[in-house]
Amino acid sequence: MSSRHVIENPLSGERITIRQAAAQTGGALLAWELELAPGGRVPASHAHPGQEEIFTVLEGRMRFRVGWRRQIAGPGDTVTVPPGTVHHFANPGLVPARVAVQTRPALAMQDLLETAAALARDQHAAARTRPRLSDLALFMRDFEREVAAPVLPGLLRLAARLVARLAGASRPGQRYRRLRDGA
Repeated sequence: MSSRHVIENPLSGERITIRQAAAQTGGALLAWELELAPGGRVPASHAHPGQEEIFTVLEGRMRFRVGWRRQIAGPGDTVTVPPGTVHHFANPGLVPARVAVQTRPALAMQDLLETAAALARDQHAAARTRPRLSDLALFMRDFEREVAAPVLPGLLRLAARLVARLAGASRPGQRYRRLRDGA
């Protein structure tokens, strides 16, 4: 992937611009810029098992929850999320927030962001309020190195693998693959 690749998620209000892809950094870093619409938020609390994320607010305000700590960050503020730490973020302001983000190591985080946006576009187009269970299970299986659910991660990982196995060869699995491959 080239730098300056843009990913848009209609459900979360995220517009992501890749500044440095994993291929450009030998896999050490994915550098991206997040623009988050007013009221926009990451879809769910989550953790990155083996990755650190560093958020530096460039414009606007962001609300972060990192572990049990909550904070509002403004321009110039940096929030670091250590590997394995449950976190969530949102834009509580009335104007878009712009944030520089570093994910170390990159792993397949860019693929995760692209796939999440493709699934969100599909969900938005179908006017569904929730993602398809089969899509969520396949997503969690495909990106288990990059993202984990905050509650009972081992049990949820096992359940996701079971549902993914069942859905993988079926029509929902084929639809998911088309969405992921087209992301």
